[in-house]
Amino acid sequence: MTAPILSIRDLRVSFATPDGPVEAVKGIDLDLAAGEALAVVGESGSGKSQLMMAAMGLLAKNGTARGSARYRGEELIGLPARRLNRVRGAKITMIFQEPMTSLDPLQPVGRQIAETLRVHSHLSARAARRRTVELLDLVRLKDPERRVSAYPHELSGGQRQRVMIAMALANEPDILIADEPTTALDVTIQAEILALIADLRTRLGMAILFITHDLQIVRAFCERVMVMRDGRVMEEGDVATIFTAPREDYTRMLLAAEPEGTKPTAPPAPPILRAENVGVHFAIGRGAQLAAVDGVSLTLSPGETVGIVGESGSGKSTLARALLNLLPATGEVRFRDTPITGLSRRQMRPYRHALQMVFQDPYGALSPRLTVGEIVAEGLTVHAPELGAAERRARAVAALAEVGLDGAMARRFPHEFSGGQRQRIAIARAIVLKPAALVLDEPTSALDRSVQKQVLALLLALQAAHNLAYVFISHDLAVIRAVADRVMVMKDGRVVEEGPTARIFEAPATGYTRELIAAAFDLSAILAARQSNPNARGSASTIAGT
Repeated sequence: MTAPILSIRDLRVSFATPDGPVEAVKGIDLDLAAGEALAVVGESGSGKSQLMMAAMGLLAKNGTARGSARYRGEELIGLPARRLNRVRGAKITMIFQEPMTSLDPLQPVGRQIAETLRVHSHLSARAARRRTVELLDLVRLKDPERRVSAYPHELSGGQRQRVMIAMALANEPDILIADEPTTALDVTIQAEILALIADLRTRLGMAILFITHDLQIVRAFCERVMVMRDGRVMEEGDVATIFTAPREDYTRMLLAAEPEGTKPTAPPAPPILRAENVGVHFAIGRGAQLAAVDGVSLTLSPGETVGIVGESGSGKSTLARALLNLLPATGEVRFRDTPITGLSRRQMRPYRHALQMVFQDPYGALSPRLTVGEIVAEGLTVHAPELGAAERRARAVAALAEVGLDGAMARRFPHEFSGGQRQRIAIARAIVLKPAALVLDEPTSALDRSVQKQVLALLLALQAAHNLAYVFISHDLAVIRAVADRVMVMKDGRVVEEGPTARIFEAPATGYTRELIAAAFDLSAILAARQSNPNARGSASTIAGT
């Protein structure tokens, strides 16, 4: 390997917690050469993200980094913020795992991208706006001229992630740290974004450090891989060797942890939730409206899982919120024969414990001011006021244990957990109320495959034990195939196809569904095809100026 542009030696990260110091990274060495693509993989909580947060000077206030991280010979650990800011955002940029918490909710996304360009590239306001539109178009955000004025909450999870990618690529960095950059993206856009990053890497000699739990991406995109567990490196080497002849049992377990099997068919039962002709429309200025959901109908029975798939922005998450009366909608939704569409907050309260939701962005859905024990128990305070404080705490600890978290973690705060651990906390908060129906919006997108497999098994076990009904939204078709009885395919706010899971996957009736399925199970081939066609939309030529 050529001389590294980033060299990390004996890097250690620890966090001060009420239970004492927690060591998240335990003496890591890492070298990254110009133009190289290195993957760092491992289970949730292995220290992958904290390793690079430390190098970038972005640890939480209770975090401490020791050791060395040198960029082109300059030490980053302990570097004053003013000098560090000349490096991060320009020479080293990062795509964060949770875009909603990384974007300013009070500023339009276009202004946030333009600010990066003006600070580091010294562009005029007009030039920065023009470049921002180009970047948003490059990452395939629909109608970029209008989207520059959108606020983060007006975009879907996948759309927000594309904004983050555009911002990270704006200043043509030497090093791009991509922390789970495609978890919120559907498979077709995922391939285009990866091809875009690969093209830019080739043209600019940009190095990529890919933090991911998706081993399919690693195989398709990277040359070297480093496997982490419990803050340490288990093994590292070239991708071909690690995938074909791993030395460690842990690595072999990661490689084998793909969703598999199919869900046993739920017995017929009267619907617990029924939606008829649901529509959600948003005003987009000058009297125009956007039909985010347009005439969707759905039935859901106890013990049944309805999977909803479709590209980012297809209306999946908006439909989920409409089903639970979390936003204004037309049409009618009935829960146990009671119409709930249009009910006030007070009128909905008796139904909230029975209709729970796990949101796509766990960090944004968890209060940073409460411990996880308080977060999980909070719903019991409202919906089970007869319980004493001790019993609420006990139920919260039991719910955390059900999702694979140590009860002792109940005293920690959300920022002290990895993305995957935070998602499990969100699931625990929902199941502690023992709901009748659970809407799961990308509940495993932030989880590594091994933990994902455990969480899916947990959800299926809970469903079988309590006859729960699930609406399961995901862009991961392997997950949908494993958990759903029926599948609805959405595009542009409408349902384009629906039916039993086996029929949808084995004999899809529409070209759009066939494209989604092909992309989901052959990412390497699609990525290669994108890279072989430099004139395809998503080429990096716009950024690279060639």
